[in-house]
Amino acid sequence: METHELLRQALDAQKRGDLFLAERFYLEVLAREPRDFNANHLMGVLRFQQGRPAEALRLLDTALTVNLVPDALAHRGLVLHALGLSVEALASLDRALALKPDQADALNWRGMVLQALGRPVEALASLEAALARNPGYAEALSNQAMALKALDRVAEAVASLKKAAAIEQGNLAIQFNLGLVLRELGRCEEAAAAFRKVVAGAPDHVAAINILGLVLCESGLAGEAMALFRRQAELVWASGAAADSGTPDHQRRHDQEQREHLAAQGFHGEGLHIAGGERLKGPAVNQAGSDTIARWQSQQPQIVVIDNLLTEEALAALRRFCMDSTIWRKPYANGYLGAVPESGFAAPLLAQIAEELRQTHEGIFGPHSLRYLWAFKCDPRQKGVNIHADFAAVNVNFWITPDEANLDPMHGGLVIWDVAAPLDWDFSRYNNDEAAIRNFLAGKKAKSVTVPYRANRAVIFDSDLFHETDRIAFRDGYANRRINITMLYGRRRAHEGLAAATQADRL
Repeated sequence: METHELLRQALDAQKRGDLFLAERFYLEVLAREPRDFNANHLMGVLRFQQGRPAEALRLLDTALTVNLVPDALAHRGLVLHALGLSVEALASLDRALALKPDQADALNWRGMVLQALGRPVEALASLEAALARNPGYAEALSNQAMALKALDRVAEAVASLKKAAAIEQGNLAIQFNLGLVLRELGRCEEAAAAFRKVVAGAPDHVAAINILGLVLCESGLAGEAMALFRRQAELVWASGAAADSGTPDHQRRHDQEQREHLAAQGFHGEGLHIAGGERLKGPAVNQAGSDTIARWQSQQPQIVVIDNLLTEEALAALRRFCMDSTIWRKPYANGYLGAVPESGFAAPLLAQIAEELRQTHEGIFGPHSLRYLWAFKCDPRQKGVNIHADFAAVNVNFWITPDEANLDPMHGGLVIWDVAAPLDWDFSRYNNDEAAIRNFLAGKKAKSVTVPYRANRAVIFDSDLFHETDRIAFRDGYANRRINITMLYGRRRAHEGLAAATQADRL
């Protein structure tokens, strides 16, 4: 077969998605003519389609030494962006557009790169130029929406994405972006529908599974959300994760203790292992005391302490789940480990507890659904969580390690200040900037409340209040590690609206 016929058949196969056949034809051409421009260029595109960007870049660079063509330069920019080299990608796309300014693809990709570089105004201009040349360009509409979202023009972003979705109904990337923007607007039902389409089309799409779980949590569907988080954890952690040189010592100690603990029960694997956590037939949360709701509604700041939060059956089941499940995957510098839904801290029992908390303490939670949850396990040699506030309306923090593990019954719990994080502080500042927080509290002459550790004790408080782990002195041993569980309800912004309305009523 002649070279030109091989290239024609290769391109036809590539266009209809038969990459295996296209690859065979391109390789045959390259075996005959290693510097053939078309074979290097189109094989580079094919390698990119196969998820092999480094090889794609090598082939495109070879093609460009033969012929400096705008299409190849534009494809090179796309590949460089995929490799995380966005500055170099922008330079390549600019060269392509200097040679041929009306390329809709190059303008679209340039907008995508500019957005990644944090330049949404320029990105939007490039994307609008692409759409001026091709108004039905679905990918450019989707990218335009992301630039609009970055500029807080969220309603316009939704309109662009819906137009794109109507043009390419099976495009999962567009549905994913639509879900993101709808969630930003608080339109959880529509966002969930978009993410469901992504997961239906790509059952192993980890990011879509994760965000669908988050959206369902906010919609009050914690049980379904936990099943999705469990699926995500299975996809990510099923094969286990061996410790490497970057693993901190406190995680190595914990993991070794857990391996020994599980080996005694007959489990010797390294992958994700979930033990227990099933929904109970009976109640998981004890009924609220007669004065609990009244204290919440009358106190400023809003802090209530509840002992015997969980039923005995629920406490025992939750302890087993936390002790025997390999979910402690996230190390923190202070010496504690985190378990999050994405790592397997997602059980039907947790959904049951979250739901029953709202039912038994309706006067505290009101309309707020579970937004997120996690657990921390402390190393007795080190400290706990630094001072911070959380992005939610209501914070529930409770402890499950037996009291006999605590060597200092007057401490080991939580310290909460009576001053809230300023509404104009961003998440990074009120969650991580300890120096700024302490200076702010000192300036406000803030006072703190220390809640001593007790097993099955919960502290429920306004999430805006700054708080930190009290000093810790727990016994050594795997079963004695201090475990606290945090459940966040509602959004801070929604809470701000409620607070403003309440304040207006008082005036």
